[in-house]
Amino acid sequence: MEPADRETATGLPPGIATAREELTPMLSQYADLCAAHEDALVLFQVGDFYEAFCEAAETVARVCEVTLTERSDSTGDYPMAGIPIDNAAPYLESLLDAGYRVAVGDQVEDAEQASGLVDRAVTEVITPGTVVEDDLLESGTTNYVAAVAAGGDDGEADAAPGTVGLAAVDVSTGECLVTSGDTDAVAGELDRIAPAELIAGPDAPDFEPSDAERGWTAHDYDAGAFDRRTATERLEPYLPAPDRRFDSDAELRAAGAVLAYAEYTQGDDGPLAYVTRIRRYDPRDRLRLDAAAQRSLELFENRGLGASDTLFDALDETNCALGRRCLERWLRRPLVDADAIRSRHDAVGELADRSLAREGVANALATAYDLERLVSRVSRGRADARDLRSLHRTLAVVPELKATLAGAEGEERATTDDPALPRTEHLRDLGDRLDELTEVRELIDRAIATDPPQEITEGGVIREGFDDDLDDLRATEREGREWVADLEASERERTGIDSLSVGHNQVHGYYIEVTDANRDRVPDDYRRRQTLKDRERYVTPELKEREEEIVGAAERADALEYELFVDVRERVAAETERIQDLADALAELDALTSLAAVAVERDYVRPELRERDTDAGASGADAGGAGGSGASDPAAGVEIEGGRHPVVERTEESFVPNDADLPRGSVAVITGPNMSGKSTYMRSVALAVVLAQTGSFVPAQAATLPVFDRLFTRVGASDDIAGGQSTFMREMSELTEILHDADADSLVLLDEVGRGTATTDGRAIARAAAEFLHDELGATALFATHYHGLTDLADERERVFNLHFTATREDGDVTFLHRVVPGASSSSYGVEVAELAGVPGPVVDRARDLVAAEEADRDRKADRKAGRTGTGADGATDEEMSDDADRDGDASLREFLAEEASAERDETGPEAGDSPTETEPRTETSTEGDPARTPTDPDDGVSAGAPPGLAAELRDLDLARMTPIEALNALHDLQSRVDDDG
Repeated sequence: MEPADRETATGLPPGIATAREELTPMLSQYADLCAAHEDALVLFQVGDFYEAFCEAAETVARVCEVTLTERSDSTGDYPMAGIPIDNAAPYLESLLDAGYRVAVGDQVEDAEQASGLVDRAVTEVITPGTVVEDDLLESGTTNYVAAVAAGGDDGEADAAPGTVGLAAVDVSTGECLVTSGDTDAVAGELDRIAPAELIAGPDAPDFEPSDAERGWTAHDYDAGAFDRRTATERLEPYLPAPDRRFDSDAELRAAGAVLAYAEYTQGDDGPLAYVTRIRRYDPRDRLRLDAAAQRSLELFENRGLGASDTLFDALDETNCALGRRCLERWLRRPLVDADAIRSRHDAVGELADRSLAREGVANALATAYDLERLVSRVSRGRADARDLRSLHRTLAVVPELKATLAGAEGEERATTDDPALPRTEHLRDLGDRLDELTEVRELIDRAIATDPPQEITEGGVIREGFDDDLDDLRATEREGREWVADLEASERERTGIDSLSVGHNQVHGYYIEVTDANRDRVPDDYRRRQTLKDRERYVTPELKEREEEIVGAAERADALEYELFVDVRERVAAETERIQDLADALAELDALTSLAAVAVERDYVRPELRERDTDAGASGADAGGAGGSGASDPAAGVEIEGGRHPVVERTEESFVPNDADLPRGSVAVITGPNMSGKSTYMRSVALAVVLAQTGSFVPAQAATLPVFDRLFTRVGASDDIAGGQSTFMREMSELTEILHDADADSLVLLDEVGRGTATTDGRAIARAAAEFLHDELGATALFATHYHGLTDLADERERVFNLHFTATREDGDVTFLHRVVPGASSSSYGVEVAELAGVPGPVVDRARDLVAAEEADRDRKADRKAGRTGTGADGATDEEMSDDADRDGDASLREFLAEEASAERDETGPEAGDSPTETEPRTETSTEGDPARTPTDPDDGVSAGAPPGLAAELRDLDLARMTPIEALNALHDLQSRVDDDG
């Protein structure tokens, strides 16, 4: 959301614009910077403060909670508000949080050397996605700005219709990612990348974050930056032949535009030399987790009471910012290549086995600084001497890490089967990638003082012995200061004035101070420099000469130091790519060490991977339609022994492990009481898959897992009021995406599909969705439900089976065992859960009575259909009570079907050879060959009194070939006709 006062706070404030021709030189300079940055709020350096004027000042005062003052000159009075330069970070953060981009106008020349007005220029534009200051960035996190470009520009043939290019760059580290796809695919990637800022090219689709509270700031950018020729020219300094490096025109234009924007925010000083890792990737090369899956599995965010209890928190035992970012990237994009997954497992297993090596690596990495951000500052020319010393300290741990991985310092790798040496190829490769950068480390150590000042222009930065000329200047300065220090004693002795003192200030330089009482004893060679109330200050020709030597030497030394420092920084910057490669290796080593530490501390086990037998053929519809045997390899399913939820087990005193045996392409219908653990169980299975494909071990006694390409969840939806969606509509939207995108290599979690609407509709949607998953998609699915009628799918579909969670009831008290077992549950214990939650006793008692009455009514219906009749307490027959119940409640389509079929038989009578006998019930056969229910099945009907012929229409519906929404609409239409007729 854009701030309401953006138009007056950004660009040229109206209060300045109206008097622009009459402004003083300084305010005119401010106005020029504002006019050149129409989309930003300009902060203008005046001394030790960043100031804003007029309407912009009012915004700064309000947002930053600082005092609004006023600047007056011959042209008028102007509101003014400022923030201190040496503590600007919290104020800048407030402006960013309020939705503003901030253009920082710094003094770019020394005020003491300027003749007239000090020159100022915008040195950076701070935006949510291009922040580089450590004070504004959380350690160990990524911060992307992304750009999207529509395909097909300029008639390019290589852009498929509907293709959207996506590029994202982390300006603080130099990482750049590029991909493309249709609108839905790019929307999913944006949710995974989670940029802080999004810029859109002409005709690009509008993308809204799935989570508005934590989404990105979106705005248009210069359309010219998305022009193909312009983008190509922008990319040439970064990539040779950029037009051959991307899969589509849309990718090239998005990449060029996002880098143009990044350069603009960093002061338009040309290409960002540290952006050396422009990586084009295909989303299909990673396990795809959409925003709904990331939320429901609580990978990075938990909005419950334990806000920090996420899967990432459970895995994060990293020791430095590099490793933390790497682990987050891995978790956002788990692998799908089985060999790559096993390679990570090998490395984690070795580090888990070698406790001394693991602890040694962790201790060494704990002293490492954030190399990626350090080298980006070095490359941009913004690193100070302390940054270089931090780089040196990080490089200094590399030899120690190599020795630790090798088993002993200085040990030669004679044989690869030496137990002290890395056994896995993955760790051996990492060891080889640990570039010690000896020349860079030694250069910094020789050049930069051990504990340098933060300011690089005031001396004390370069180490003695690094440069002879600098040493000579320092010696001259030092000798002069020593001479001055001795001057006081010698002059006291020469003049006999015991109170004589030698001092120095910035205005008058060195002086000899004598009180008025001793003025008659002042030597003739003293020259008066300054008169004070009761004393005089003098200078001698020799002191003046020495002062010139000292000041001249100090100024030349400071200037030479700065030149030397800049040269050292540039020499380090020349090794940017090597430093970034080292950073990648350190990050990966830290992430693997973290996974190994978690595996050891929490008793995780290495999963065995089984790849799908592609020779067996396709599953689902390709294997012969609904009810077919399926062709995916049964051995490639999910098999977990004693599986646990990696987050819940950390927060609970005890956790009940459960097994999972899910053949590939099967649908497990899970029933059981509320609070029994259905959702936790499903999530634990999904998290085992995510962990395994990330490269982690899994919380279980044993695990054999396939490699999935997508993981979908429909668990725990909530209202999206801002988006105009109810809970049910949001649930249906998520279900729609799953049923359109899932395939035989997907894992699907569905929890309570169909709730939030009428029971009849909800049950129909749930059943249709389960059948579609089985018959058409062949996906492996966990389907939790309170619709117990769905359990009969296990009798109708070969790859559907039932699981339920057990509970015991004793003396009216229910105990949830949190144990999953085969079969269907007999009760959901909803009333008991309500009682446990503290619902008032009268409500609970009344609910029990209503449940008992409904169960008794169902028993009477069953007796009636079986030919048994009785009377109720009021003397009504079962048939009468059943008719009354049907009129009072929702009409059931299945009950109508049974009664309509019965009426047809009564009117026409059985035809020879065509109708079932009384001892052999008639059956229908579906288009897929599955036997349909008998018309006398108590679940197969709708109430009487409905329009004639409705049963035939219902039987003709081919629900299995409809989308869930089409099926829902058809059933809803028939239901409405039943209701209207009644």
